[in-house]
Amino acid sequence: MIRYVLALLVGMLVLIDVAPAFAQNQDTIVVAQEQRRRTLMDLLFGEEPAAPPPVQQQPRQQRAPAASLPPPKPVVEKAAGATRLAVFGDSMAIDLSRALERFYAEDPNLVVINQGVSNSGFVREDYFNWDQAISEQIAGDSFDLAVVMIGINDRQEITVDGVSYASLTEAWNTAYQARIAGFLGELRAARKPVIWVGLPPMSKGDYSAAISQISNIQRLASFSGGAEFLDIYERFLGEDGKYSASGPDVNGQNARMRKDDGIHFATAGADKLAFYISQTIGTFYRGGSVTMAVVDPLAGTDAAAMLRPPYQGLGQVRLLEVAGAVIPISRVPARANELLTAGSAAVQAAPFTLEQLMTAPVGRVDAFGVGVDPAAATDNPGQR
Repeated sequence: MIRYVLALLVGMLVLIDVAPAFAQNQDTIVVAQEQRRRTLMDLLFGEEPAAPPPVQQQPRQQRAPAASLPPPKPVVEKAAGATRLAVFGDSMAIDLSRALERFYAEDPNLVVINQGVSNSGFVREDYFNWDQAISEQIAGDSFDLAVVMIGINDRQEITVDGVSYASLTEAWNTAYQARIAGFLGELRAARKPVIWVGLPPMSKGDYSAAISQISNIQRLASFSGGAEFLDIYERFLGEDGKYSASGPDVNGQNARMRKDDGIHFATAGADKLAFYISQTIGTFYRGGSVTMAVVDPLAGTDAAAMLRPPYQGLGQVRLLEVAGAVIPISRVPARANELLTAGSAAVQAAPFTLEQLMTAPVGRVDAFGVGVDPAAATDNPGQR
């Protein structure tokens, strides 16, 4: 009996043994997964629950931060009565005006007006007449403060009353300075403060020498015309004292200062120039209105009748300092007792000793009415 039972069980095991199954779909045969072989223990006690398939964790991908441009700076609206800073000159003045716009972009009380004309100058009046242009601007009251930078196109012959003079000759210098004086005279008559910017060194030696001479003429004309002259020549020299296309910017970092033509300023150079000019602009403009109302301290005196440039701003203050108290170098300085002692003898005595300087003689202001008689002190050295 037991044999039959065992044989029956073995037969059942054979029948329920599952072979790999094949599923055919059209011409493709897909092989099914092989099932686990069932044992006698599975029949008697039931099958063990199948273990869940292992969960494969996908690697977490880190999202790269999205690149974005920095937010633009808010545009500052200029006030209705903002100070109008006009920049006159040639193509270098155009670059300067753009740099000043960037410098004062966040100042609501100052607006920069670009009045530069490329290829212009004071030599070719047939191309552009600056005297006529400034008269029109003054008549239209279009600006409050003027910045002038011009001259890179002026190394050519000048014509006055039909007579032409070669560049940088004595006659040319006189005619050129006269034209600048006429230009500044109109601004001075209109009581417009003027900042005249000198010219920087150039890459070509002969051209740089000519431009330097033109800048020196402008300096003299500015001085006589009452304008503030800003000398920038040495600010844009290299360590060797020669022209350099690069140099420290306003942040002290080495940057390109000049363009490839060796004449015009690059962006960093123009921004550096705007910073220097802003220091001079600060003498006229301090966040409010621009004024030139200055009292002439020489008015009503003999010095007022002296031949001197018209009074205007700090330029005239410097003249007053020069024309102030003039002391001949041959004059012997007066002794202290001559200046402070009333009724002192005119006889020159020997210089004070250190001990005498510590004791106030009679009549000297620091004696306070008591004092010590120098003669008595000499007779009695122990008296104090």
